[in-house]
Amino acid sequence: MEFVEVNIENRIATIALNRPDKRNALNAVVITELKQALADCNNNSVKAIVLKGNGEAFCAGADLAYLKSLQTNTFEENLADSQHLKDLFDTIYHYPKVVVAMVTGHAIAGGAGLATVCDFTFSVPEAKIGYTEVNIGFVPAIVSVFLIKKIGEAKARELLLTGKLIDATKAAEINLINEVYSAEEIEQKTYSFVQKLITRTSGDSIALTKQLIADVQSMSIKDAFNHAAEINAKARATDDCQKGIAGFLNKEKVTW
Repeated sequence: MEFVEVNIENRIATIALNRPDKRNALNAVVITELKQALADCNNNSVKAIVLKGNGEAFCAGADLAYLKSLQTNTFEENLADSQHLKDLFDTIYHYPKVVVAMVTGHAIAGGAGLATVCDFTFSVPEAKIGYTEVNIGFVPAIVSVFLIKKIGEAKARELLLTGKLIDATKAAEINLINEVYSAEEIEQKTYSFVQKLITRTSGDSIALTKQLIADVQSMSIKDAFNHAAEINAKARATDDCQKGIAGFLNKEKVTW
């Protein structure tokens, strides 16, 4: 691929945006390649994803040349393009494996959106994060769906309507990111976390739990309970559950 690098080691796939000269800005090709990378990594040799950006920025949002080209699009063309980005965010949110964003530089607009939809986000303190679309007459539409769920309406309104940038420490305080690590330690901390996660947890359980979290939020309490019961029953039939229960009963360590 031209703008995305994939490296698989110890069952962890590192997907890296690789446009450092453009601050890893997004365009249609980058989005296509990210979707392809995620599809390629959805196999038994990969148990978790680390998403990062090469160079100084995690992702600076939409490429300026890309934004300029959108001005001549028809509504139908712009809708198709918006659906393209929506599909990427939706893929990450519903991905059956854990996705961890390692933010070692600024995450702006669409780049902030990428970090937002991941299961976990770790950042260096120097990184700025913000949804700046309103500053250029645009709308942070797609990411708003995930951001409101993640940090609540009040804080989401503050960030989306002002377009302001906040540092990683502030982002952690409002639960936008999970942890802040220095530039010297973030890589070790990220991969250590992911390695512990994949060796201590069942892949089947992770996939079903992510599905459950995504599904129940739009349901009534009654429907959510019924759906949870169905997921519970489904989980019991998986090979992982059989292996896990046997290990527990026999007091044997399970290798995931």
